[in-house]
Amino acid sequence: MSTQHTPRFFAAAHPAWGVTAALLGLTAVALGAVAAHAVADPQATQALERASLYQLIHALVLLYAAGLPGKAALLARSLLLAGIVLFCGSIELKYLFSITQAAIVAPTGGVALMLGWLMLGISALTRSTSKS
Repeated sequence: MSTQHTPRFFAAAHPAWGVTAALLGLTAVALGAVAAHAVADPQATQALERASLYQLIHALVLLYAAGLPGKAALLARSLLLAGIVLFCGSIELKYLFSITQAAIVAPTGGVALMLGWLMLGISALTRSTSKS
């Protein structure tokens, strides 16, 4: 007799985080395709491919973090999402929609991504010390 259960990994956080991560992954792949096949400017292509890669990597990290409990993990998720939107989104707006001023927030997004990673580490540390 088989019983279905939700893996503990995905049970800790609100499902919206997992859905958000999946949508960010989907749009990262679509952005990569646009950059590779529909953008003529080599500089724009390179920037969009980099934004796509960063978005894809951080969407996977966000998916992982969606399963983590605790305040540090929640802060990590929030920072990762803000970083993706600000860093990747500003590059996408600049090169796809010619909104050059959008690039001003890219450094803030980069810092948010770094802080998100830091909070993931703190989350792991707090989980390991609480098990001791």
